[in-house]
Amino acid sequence: MRSAQIYRNEELAGRLTEINRQQFVFQYDEHYFADSTKPAISLTFPKTQKEYRSEYLFPFFSNMLSEGANKKLQSTQLRIDEEDHFGLLMATAQVETIGAVTVKPFEAP
Repeated sequence: MRSAQIYRNEELAGRLTEINRQQFVFQYDEHYFADSTKPAISLTFPKTQKEYRSEYLFPFFSNMLSEGANKKLQSTQLRIDEEDHFGLLMATAQVETIGAVTVKPFEAP
């Protein structure tokens, strides 16, 4: 199981967890959810306390990944399996993404 913290404009918004390669969970951080001035990270993830579950990496996050030759190059240079979308997301979406959302590996306190 791997987890990543999801940030919106450098503020912790939630957590994305890969249970295994066929099970993913996204849930908003309780402080982010409680602040009514904070928007949802995406139209596909309306702010709610429920967990979002999927059998594949959610399209919102998979769309943050490179494709084609760039994906192959990143996989090779980072030594990450090209099919490990979650690993690639954590390695490549930490800074300078298109949009306000970044992804950082979860660090336990």
